[in-house]
Amino acid sequence: MLQFDNVSLRRGPRLLFECASFQIHPGQKAGLTGANGTGKSSLFALVLGALSTDEGAVRRPSGWIIAHVAQEMPATAQAAIEYVLDGDEGLRRLQRELAAAEHDGDGERIAHLHAELDHIGGYQANSRAASLMSGLGFRPQDETRPLTDFSGGWRMRLNLARALMCRSDLLLLDEPTNHLDLDAVIWLESWLKQYRGTLLLISHDRDFLDSVCTQILHIEQNRATLYSGNYSAFERVRAEQLANQQSAYEKQQREIAHMHSFVERFRAKATKARQAQSRIKALERMEAIAPAHVDSPFHFTFRAPLKNPHPLLKLDQCAAGYDGTAIVDRVRLVLNPGDRIGLLGPNGAGKSTLIKLLAGTIPALRGERIEARHLAVGYFAQHQLEQLQPENSPLEHLQALDPQASEQSLRDYLGGFGFIGDKALEAVAPFSGGEKSRLVLALLVYQRPNLLLLDEPTNHLDLEMRQALATALQDFEGAMVIVSHDRHLLRVTCDQMLLVHGGRVEEFADELDAYPAWLSAHARSGRAETSPDGKSDTAGQRRERKRDEAERRKALQPLRKAVEKCEATVDRLHAQRAKLEAALADTTLYAEQRKDDLQALLRDKAETDRQLDEAETAWMEAAEALENATD
Repeated sequence: MLQFDNVSLRRGPRLLFECASFQIHPGQKAGLTGANGTGKSSLFALVLGALSTDEGAVRRPSGWIIAHVAQEMPATAQAAIEYVLDGDEGLRRLQRELAAAEHDGDGERIAHLHAELDHIGGYQANSRAASLMSGLGFRPQDETRPLTDFSGGWRMRLNLARALMCRSDLLLLDEPTNHLDLDAVIWLESWLKQYRGTLLLISHDRDFLDSVCTQILHIEQNRATLYSGNYSAFERVRAEQLANQQSAYEKQQREIAHMHSFVERFRAKATKARQAQSRIKALERMEAIAPAHVDSPFHFTFRAPLKNPHPLLKLDQCAAGYDGTAIVDRVRLVLNPGDRIGLLGPNGAGKSTLIKLLAGTIPALRGERIEARHLAVGYFAQHQLEQLQPENSPLEHLQALDPQASEQSLRDYLGGFGFIGDKALEAVAPFSGGEKSRLVLALLVYQRPNLLLLDEPTNHLDLEMRQALATALQDFEGAMVIVSHDRHLLRVTCDQMLLVHGGRVEEFADELDAYPAWLSAHARSGRAETSPDGKSDTAGQRRERKRDEAERRKALQPLRKAVEKCEATVDRLHAQRAKLEAALADTTLYAEQRKDDLQALLRDKAETDRQLDEAETAWMEAAEALENATD
């Protein structure tokens, strides 16, 4: 097992953590969380032996094989799949020994080495490496491409595939989802759940942590504490611990009350009903997790746009792509204030291309892009981090946008994004990726857009900043289109999902949680498109299959809505019954003078029990009907 005994660690004069004592047993999967700079990556370095403790000891079995993702990649012409195969050092060692034995003509040694290769699955190694690359978004033709052909993000994916290729006892992953799209994140999540070794995972993706981890190691206030359960379980425990910070807690409750106020004021207005429904769904989750973030350093809101025309932007039969080749075609889309759209689709389907078309950074190859006179686009993309002026400070970047504003007001504004004190005056050049992302978001928010286009906005952002962004987006009054691998952000900010697939953009009728199943079905249908004789299906056959799939989704939608309606009724009646039971537990109710009150409560409870029985029966019938329809 991995054991920390009273470990303390400093970097220079700064104490990262002290008196850290915990054990992680073989096969356990622990998520490592904490604010940026608290020592998560340094803890990894301790485990790897790259750093020494100031006090205490880190112990692990001497024979353990440790895998981690390299930050650099050699600029060579080596084929990508060979680079991934290098991750299995045991395989490569046996292959070298086998080559030497064959050169020497040592028949007995050759037979022994072939047996060892068979034992470790060496003859399936190429298939395993190809499967890892495919899961991380590489195409079959990428396997033989030289390393020098790949850009930075794809090189990180190759480094990740190489780490997963290692038959390790302990796997260390530091923000593995940063350079992945949602499809690859879902695949990696599934792979890690099947991984048999011990896992230490640094991540700011709460859904990813929830799905993979069985423990959370949290670093805070110079202490490293191990909690049982996934991230949501940790969050509930931490919420209870932080509830004593009453003033901060009450401040956050006022923010939630503000959202409730919006719902109550606008749920009946046709123009605002969609936004109100979005907030109702988000509140159900946010109210449960909000107390765990009462001490977040990030607090900001989107100011109301100066103008909010209706509609903001139209795409009429548009095609978009590069070098005259369309990636998406015949796109029809109207964006109005209050629209909150998430884009889904396989890797390379054209999600970022559609965002660029909406932003106007690439022209339409065909069709019309019609924007309102007062359209103000706020476009966040990773390349914009490179457009920051490295020698300028956050304050100077903001002053360039608003030269007339006072320095104090701008510094107050930057403080909401974590640029506090001298940090607002430092040059941007040495900033981390997360700090640069926060600054780009701060500049975008300050310009009061009425159309937000966000392409992977959470890359490099920690959990606290992601939560602050999700909260702020709830009050945004314009339209929003977002591409993100962070399912929590999509879930609490979007009320409509569009699927970019096969060159088309259409509504995704299911819930977000059904998207992994869609991906699996899409992968199966992709394999089915090639017949046993190796010939691909005709375009007409593919269109027919897609039409059948769309009709099937449409036919199932009423059944899904019936199940959701029944679930909501059951939840409401359970809450109503709990309230009545609490009232009946009041001993004063049984006094003679309160006989009428008691009788009324008993009647209400009997009626509630009857309604609950009926609702649960209806729920079971609706769920069974849906299950039968999907078989």
